[in-house]
Amino acid sequence: MVHNSEENPYNHSISIENLNRYKHFLYGLNSQVNQLEKQVKEVEQFYQSIDVLNNDCKNKGREKPPTGSRKPLQCASEEMQEVMRHFSKMLSEITQHRWAWPFLEPVDVEGLGLDDYFEIIEKPMDFSTIKRKMNAKDGSGYKNVREIYADVRLIFNNATKYNNDEKSDVHVMAKTLLHKFEKKWLLLLPKVAKAESELSKEEARENLTKKLAQETAYANMTRKLSAELSKADMTLTNLKTTMIAKCRKLSPLEKSLLAAEITKLSPDNLRNALEILNENNPNFQYSVDDVTTEDVTLDLDSQSNYNAWRLYMFVKNALELQDATSAVTHDNNIEEKEPDAKKRRMV
Repeated sequence: MVHNSEENPYNHSISIENLNRYKHFLYGLNSQVNQLEKQVKEVEQFYQSIDVLNNDCKNKGREKPPTGSRKPLQCASEEMQEVMRHFSKMLSEITQHRWAWPFLEPVDVEGLGLDDYFEIIEKPMDFSTIKRKMNAKDGSGYKNVREIYADVRLIFNNATKYNNDEKSDVHVMAKTLLHKFEKKWLLLLPKVAKAESELSKEEARENLTKKLAQETAYANMTRKLSAELSKADMTLTNLKTTMIAKCRKLSPLEKSLLAAEITKLSPDNLRNALEILNENNPNFQYSVDDVTTEDVTLDLDSQSNYNAWRLYMFVKNALELQDATSAVTHDNNIEEKEPDAKKRRMV
């Protein structure tokens, strides 16, 4: 590289202190934008889930809500608590019957020598287990009265299944008590249905309130994100304007140096350099594909100060990297050839 000044023209670039300051500022802004993008994705996923839910409702129509409630019985409505009082009284009448004693506690499988019990009965049940689950406070208990009803039926069905002889005492006792229980349940069932209907309405109102609260929160987040993104865009625009204003006009010597140095670029770096010119100068006609340094003729006077400076700094950095890579490759080649030279000297 030959020029008339002993001072390297590349030293006329923006001070390192200012470059580091702008670099730090851009890093912080980039981190902020990345965080905003994550929040935008969260908002998009929320509204997509609402769209999917709405489409499912349109395609399937209004489905009948599931019977009962998944709330703990302790948190049930007044109507359901009244039903539970009636059910508990009904349950007490069944368990106090003189034939209820075989079903009050778990079957003593080992004591009675019932080796095949668990092969026949998949889910054992008894009234003490039902009482324990009804009083559970840790969330492991029953969620609605129909679950208790099902377990009471299970007690008697297990008994008739294992004692399949219809004339056996346990079979007769279980069948009789089940019949009495079902008659009482049928009397209670209208109140159960009414309480469940009221509870479903209450849960629907709660779900609607929760949904509206979520939509309000995400709507507020959307407005905030829009403002933050607009602010970040304005900051980038102002920064670009500031950087362009700091790009002074290249001196004739710098233009001459740039025109000479660009011919030393590798094919990949040359394409990147032409992309810089194409990006900001629509009058620049070169294609970045299949172009060589012999094809390029630059009219740097037609470039803006900003465009010329971008190209100037890119060529400087690219050539420095090329020189460093070339030096490493040269050293590696020397190391690979040294053993052969030593062998020749030893022969």
